[in-house]
Amino acid sequence: MNSLLLIILILLGGAILAYLSKRISPMLSSIVSFLAITSAALVFFFLANDQEIVKISLGDFVLEWGLNAYSWIFGAMVMVMATLASLFSIFYMKGKDRLGYFNLNFDLSVMAMMGILFSLDWVSFFIFWEIMTWSSFLIIVYNGISEGKIGIKYMIFSAIGGYAMLLALVVTRSQIHSFLITDLIHSFAGFSGNMQALLGLLFLTAFGVKSAVMPLHVWAPRAYADSPMSYTAIFSGLLSKMGIFGFGIMLIAVFSHSVDGTIFVYREVLAWLAAITSVIATFYAVIQTDAKRLLAYSSIAQLGYIVMGLAIGTKLAVMAALFLAIMHAIYKGTLFMVVGAVERQTGITDMTRLGALIRKMPWTFFAALLSIIALAGIPPLGGFVGKWMLYESLITSDHYFLIILAFLSSTAAFLYSFRFLFGIFLGQEEKEFENVKEVPFTMVLPMLIGSLLLVVFGTFPGLLFKPLASAMSFLGMGDVSWNMSMLSNGWGDHVDTLDVINSVVIIFVLVAIFLGLKNRKRTRYVSTKDIHTSGEIPTENENLTYAVDFYKPFERAIAPVMKRKMDFYYNKFGEGLETFFDFLRRVYTGNGQTYAFYVIVFLVILIVFSQQIFF
Repeated sequence: MNSLLLIILILLGGAILAYLSKRISPMLSSIVSFLAITSAALVFFFLANDQEIVKISLGDFVLEWGLNAYSWIFGAMVMVMATLASLFSIFYMKGKDRLGYFNLNFDLSVMAMMGILFSLDWVSFFIFWEIMTWSSFLIIVYNGISEGKIGIKYMIFSAIGGYAMLLALVVTRSQIHSFLITDLIHSFAGFSGNMQALLGLLFLTAFGVKSAVMPLHVWAPRAYADSPMSYTAIFSGLLSKMGIFGFGIMLIAVFSHSVDGTIFVYREVLAWLAAITSVIATFYAVIQTDAKRLLAYSSIAQLGYIVMGLAIGTKLAVMAALFLAIMHAIYKGTLFMVVGAVERQTGITDMTRLGALIRKMPWTFFAALLSIIALAGIPPLGGFVGKWMLYESLITSDHYFLIILAFLSSTAAFLYSFRFLFGIFLGQEEKEFENVKEVPFTMVLPMLIGSLLLVVFGTFPGLLFKPLASAMSFLGMGDVSWNMSMLSNGWGDHVDTLDVINSVVIIFVLVAIFLGLKNRKRTRYVSTKDIHTSGEIPTENENLTYAVDFYKPFERAIAPVMKRKMDFYYNKFGEGLETFFDFLRRVYTGNGQTYAFYVIVFLVILIVFSQQIFF
């Protein structure tokens, strides 16, 4: 059997079996889900190749599935992180209700993503896109009524993107009488300027929704934060990459065949929207007190970097964008698992109430530390390599104002990175968490693997440069070499940070020894209530932790920028529509006499203006 079809069938079968096996045991349902995704991953890495093509005839057109250098990059990303997230999910979801329902949609989401990546025609692409949207929606609403409202917002924006894509397919079919993606790529140059502009706008809207680009991003913060964390690890880390995957096809493969000025404007506008998205989302991340919401806004900001690189479109910018896409999938997936582990052990994710979990959950802290360092772009981890190349690409392409925004966002990211680590793992220990223990090994292992991958790809980025260069060549960018970056020119296909690492390790060891000897007999861990002021002892409801009002001066400084959320404008638009429809309800009263009056008025207008209308 064709390996691509086998992967889809394994994931589909796994979804159904996970749902049915819940009747035997909830734990069995999660294990079946994990085994199905792991089996699909093994088939992908050891059997799948770009020589296989699946053709399915439907009426007068044919669906085609295949694998290429570009889709392989994203497929590997999906399979690795989905496997880790499903392993993490076994114990994270233990004891939760409706596990069959959850695991069914978990596996369907993974299947849909692989189907999107295998699709060589737009019909298959659209079908799997909708399966991905509906399965993710059903998991968003998994937790209850309040999440249902969030799910509705997600579906409204997904519908906007879905209808935009559907209309783009219809227009494409009318122009070239084909749904094949390659036919659109090769025929795009022959379209009129208006047709190129229309198709570009429709496709970019569809992919912009999933990539959470401003102003289409408002569904993402709550959807990411309120979904079960084992799923958000792939929701934020992987489903968003399907939008990035589509952007790559349009911005690199399709738009490169156009010389129309509108397409150039699209690129520049999208780059600016991505930059603004990264800055505003970063500011919102800094002021969050809930770890899930912080990571949700952080995801939107990080996606902004990726879209920015693709929109700029130079070889170095695209290489940076794709490298960052992989890094984002790893470190953001790992961080959401970290928050899930903390939530599982403590029951909360409010950083003003947590603290000092470093001694209780050391392995979770280790994974969080490496992942947050990578997110912040500090060497020697992978985030540094990607951000360096992005900055360099912006400079060499003369986008100086964009690099200011990108650097501002990246600098501000240090603030929420520190807040995340301090609020959860450092600071003072609370009595209510004195019995907290580390999560089970099956939850620790995925976090450790994810964090260690960041070290490997940061130290040896050439492991990714080679497949990324092949992917870019497939999209039509010609011969691509990583030597175009100053970073790789100096260090070849690996980043030699051994001296940096040794220096950091030595400093940490010396500081640890000094503090250990200095405070060996005098260390006493205290809670936020173990303090008195002028003889008064705080009551239990008084929170004196540093995590409260952590960045209050910063919040005051950015208050003018944050004065209006995009939701405000959408709400105003919704109120306007409501007023308009209320007016229509007054016109359509349901009264027969009123309708008879309308008919008479219409006939009078026809008689009076008959000369102008019919002659």
